[in-house]
This record gives sequence, C-alpha cells and structure tokens, in this order.
Amino acid sequence: MNDDYIHPTAVVDDGAVIGPGTKIWHFCHVMPGARLGAGVSLGQNGYVGGGATIGDGCRIQNNVSLYDGVILEEEVFVGPSAVFTNVRNPRAHVDRKGEYAITRICRRATLGANSTVVCGTVVGAYAFVAAGAVITRDVLPHALMAGAPARRIGWACACGEILPKTGALTCPRCGAAYEEIDGELRVV
Repeated sequence: MNDDYIHPTAVVDDGAVIGPGTKIWHFCHVMPGARLGAGVSLGQNGYVGGGATIGDGCRIQNNVSLYDGVILEEEVFVGPSAVFTNVRNPRAHVDRKGEYAITRICRRATLGANSTVVCGTVVGAYAFVAAGAVITRDVLPHALMAGAPARRIGWACACGEILPKTGALTCPRCGAAYEEIDGELRVV
C-alpha cells in the first residue's frame, strides 16, 4: 500500500526528492532540489526551498516556510506558522543569496507555534521551543526554551514531557530519569 499523497493544489517541482509515505497538503510549493524524507507531513500553505532538507517522520504544520539552508533531522515537529530565516542581515537592495546560513533542528526537537529560529543556529535533539519563542543562539539538547530572545527555563524529556523544576529529574509520563551535569542534561 502506498501512503503518499500530494494534494492537487500543491506544486512539487521536478527535481524535488519526496520520500515514500510523505503527505503534501493544500497550496504547498516544493522547489527543485528540496529533499523530503519518508513519512513527512507538510501542512497546508507550506514552502520548501531547493536547499532545504527534511528528515524522515517530520511533521510540519500549516503556514511554515523552510528556506534554503534549513535542515530538519528525523522526527522534528514544527508548529503552525513557525518562522525560519536564512540571512542574518537582509536588505531588499543587496543580493545575499551566497550568504545563506545553515540552520539545523536536531532529531525529535519541537518548535512551537509562531516560534522564530534565526539562521545559523542549532536546536539540539529533544529540545522543546515554546510557542512564540525567538531562537537567536544554539539550543542544548533537551532544553525547554521560552521568551524573546529565548532562554532556557527548564528541561524536556525525550518523550516531550516537561521535567520537574525541583527534586529528581524524572519524567512524570514515561519515567525516564535524567541528571544535570555541567549545565547539560544526561540520561541516568
């Protein structure tokens, strides 16, 4: 059984690579050279630039544009209307296409609705970026980030649950245990 689906209003240009089981919804545009892995869901009104890469199992909600230089590793969740940039100091009258900065969202990270990720940053594996947060610098794995500019306000479990702020760093959902060592979260 083939689970691929491309809505009739979507435009997938020749030269785009689309993995099996990927679903591309209403009014999307996928440019030549774009790479979408297996089992991806690209929500309506999405855009994927030719220099963007989307890993297997990613879920990109409605109204998200993934510009050249954006890399989503496996099973990343991108909330509705999240924003990516690809040039740090854009000007309409200055061509900066050769200055695109790579932005990497590591495996199983979550970007909340209306969050913004400034180009050239890395969001670590399992990190959780709150709705509306503005990422201006690299994010540690498992970090819970909020605010503008975003700051770490806690830690997130690999399952996505927020870890307790006091006492043992044990996930209330799955029971995974962590400890903070030298400002980073490690599995016990």
